[in-house]
Amino acid sequence: MSICHCLACQRRSGSAFSAQARFDAEQVRVSGAATEYVLAGDEGSHARLRFCAVCGATVYYTTDELPGVVAIPLGAFAAPGLPAPTVSVYEERMLPWVGLPDDIEHIA
Repeated sequence: MSICHCLACQRRSGSAFSAQARFDAEQVRVSGAATEYVLAGDEGSHARLRFCAVCGATVYYTTDELPGVVAIPLGAFAAPGLPAPTVSVYEERMLPWVGLPDDIEHIA
């Protein structure tokens, strides 16, 4: 699980950060129609967001920075027992009131 504090992720998620689970693309099977939107990130890289064509929820996305990886927003799982994050990125953009576990990987 990872937490992203970048401005583009904050805008996309409507929250103080974006939380997602990342999987090797070979582990993910996608079916059904999806709408794609390409989002430019803070550093100029791109994320390809795939939305449910019916309700508009982000179902999964891929990024230029992590080829071969599929990210799924934690909210898509609708499971309250998900484990805590293991990685936090873009912490220089983290809001001062956000608290994270000390024992995870912290990437500026």
